[in-house]
Amino acid sequence: MSIKNCQKTVDNWIKKNGVRYFNELTNLAQLTEEVGEVARIISREYGEQSKKPSDKNLSLGEELADVLFVLLCIANQTNINLQDEFDKKLKIKSIRDKNRHKNNKKLIT
Repeated sequence: MSIKNCQKTVDNWIKKNGVRYFNELTNLAQLTEEVGEVARIISREYGEQSKKPSDKNLSLGEELADVLFVLLCIANQTNINLQDEFDKKLKIKSIRDKNRHKNNKKLIT
């Protein structure tokens, strides 16, 4: 599914299942909370932090999807076409960073 279609799907879901979008500040707080949950999982799964019994049912994929959902909400309510913005950003990065990482000794194994 394209980003544009994802935005439309989220908008339809909000209209059908939600009363309205949370305001932008609430969604920013929600986004921060969800990113924190992603960080918690990564620090325990891939980092050095010990897992807790309450971490047993945590899912990185589910938390990343939560981040994406809130991000799409913010884009919708601020009239940002994320598909266009992503495509522009990828083009910029492709030109700017074309050779940037090829000689990075930290990345070459």
